Amino acid sequence: MVNVGVLGATGMVGQRFIQLLANHPDFEITALAASSRSAGKKYEDATTWYLDNEMPEAVRDIVVCETAPEAMDNDVDIVFSSLPTEFAAKVEKDFAKDYVVASNASAHRMKKNIPLVIPEVNPECLDMIEAQQKENNWDGFIVTNPNCSTIALALTLKPIVNNFGVNSVRVSTMQAVSGAGYNGVPSMAIVDNLVPFIGGEEEKMETESLYLLGTFDGNDVINADFKLSASCHRVPVIDGHTEAVFIELDDDFDIADVADKMANFKALPQELNLFSAPENPVIVKEEENRPQPRMDRNASNGMAVTVGRLRKDQAFDNSFKYVLVGHNTVRGAAGASILNAELINDKIL
Repeated sequence: MVNVGVLGATGMVGQRFIQLLANHPDFEITALAASSRSAGKKYEDATTWYLDNEMPEAVRDIVVCETAPEAMDNDVDIVFSSLPTEFAAKVEKDFAKDYVVASNASAHRMKKNIPLVIPEVNPECLDMIEAQQKENNWDGFIVTNPNCSTIALALTLKPIVNNFGVNSVRVSTMQAVSGAGYNGVPSMAIVDNLVPFIGGEEEKMETESLYLLGTFDGNDVINADFKLSASCHRVPVIDGHTEAVFIELDDDFDIADVADKMANFKALPQELNLFSAPENPVIVKEEENRPQPRMDRNASNGMAVTVGRLRKDQAFDNSFKYVLVGHNTVRGAAGASILNAELINDKIL
């Protein structure tokens, strides 16, 4: 077993890490870190549990430590970070001197020699790790996963980019309130309402997607060469981001071929049979009223993205459109970091 710790363990994503790691066959939680007001308390006493399942028994009596390497158990090999961006910027580097840091925070995404990875999309970017360690004189390293809305989109785009020439992508998101954290969106702002702006979200989707779907030349990532435009919105759904996607290809195509390529897409995590990897990363539904967040967000334990309403766009040449749903705090956050760690454990540690 690999001993792991969770940074930001009392928050919503930290709790999702704990939920997903509770019965993991390879990882065992031995350390939980949070703010100074929680440090020194048993986890069950320090935490208001937000998820709709019970707090795992195995973590209830773990004493929460300060979020600092010197406070962490030396037997820990991997730490999962769900820290706020401004805090993660420094703390994750401190931990990376000695630990593997699998980060869901945005502080180090897109930075040179720090991999931004979806294992089914660009696992080759893990080759940056050696240069990162050498540059910083670290024994450990940092690996990041993308933004939640980006992950769902990129998983569905990968089989398309692999098999067709893409000219442009447009995406409009309807994002769940859990993406902003428990206190992130006041109830009076979202009930009976829609908020048409999420700060920084559109820029993240546009830049991260082109990076993830680009080419790693051994030193740097060359972005994908198609255009991508995003419009992001918050809706009164608890979990599960929905995205309407519009794609223009370079040439004409058969829509049944597109559906087949998406439905049968498999990649390295499926070949390695990693524990958290869904059998099919993209599930294609034929019902005209699917996907829906309440019905589809938990597909493959929340690790698959569900696609529906896949059809040719009659208004534009060489174009098609679809709707996707992905679980934003599982596949889009904690589950993404855990799958990254599983791949690292298999290939590097």
